[in-house]
Amino acid sequence: MSRFADRRDAGRRLAEAVAGRFAADASVSAVPGPDVSGPDVVVLGLPRGGVPVADEVAHALAAPLDVLVVRKLGVPHRPEVAMGAVGEGGTVVWNDDVLAQARVPHGELRRIEARERAEVESRVARFRSGRAAAPIEGRTAVIVDDGVATGATARVACRVARAMGAARVVLAVPVAAPDSLADLVGDGTADEVVRLAAPPGFMAVGMHYLDFAQTPDAEVVAILADADSRVRGGG
Repeated sequence: MSRFADRRDAGRRLAEAVAGRFAADASVSAVPGPDVSGPDVVVLGLPRGGVPVADEVAHALAAPLDVLVVRKLGVPHRPEVAMGAVGEGGTVVWNDDVLAQARVPHGELRRIEARERAEVESRVARFRSGRAAAPIEGRTAVIVDDGVATGATARVACRVARAMGAARVVLAVPVAAPDSLADLVGDGTADEVVRLAAPPGFMAVGMHYLDFAQTPDAEVVAILADADSRVRGGG
């Protein structure tokens, strides 16, 4: 089984694949220049482990890097079942099929939404340290994680990015379970999926890394600050 040395190694390899796709697609500009308000592409890392991977992709594309913080809205007493999700800026998406089956009272829905929205805002404030969010509306959002097991988080992230106004949504991951992303493009959740490996017998994302140590909050904060300086400085 081929493994990545660490998330940076995975990010560099993934960056080559993503840059290659964009180079072949004349409709996507991947060379934005120093003005962070102008690029067509913004790279969004899913915290925390997806951020070091995303940093390499953003560097290769000379694109802004930001986090995409999402929280699943789980069914009461069955929190693993997502009836929806929230992102920052008031973004919320609902799974109508699950809602119809769960029949959660309106008041309970709102309590769950408020709780998870508060958690989103807390994490966003912690990670960005006062910096403004990179604009997503009208752009290609490249959503990056360090790997995908079930696909639930990736699906939610794509839907939230779409709800935030992304014109095109691309999910990019180094490794994923073979069937986890099968319907992501077909059902319109994402426009494209870039993955380097989908090994048979997949068991866990961490098994495909030699070093899969947890990414601390402080590292996420530092990566985002460095990336912001890099883009603003044109280098």
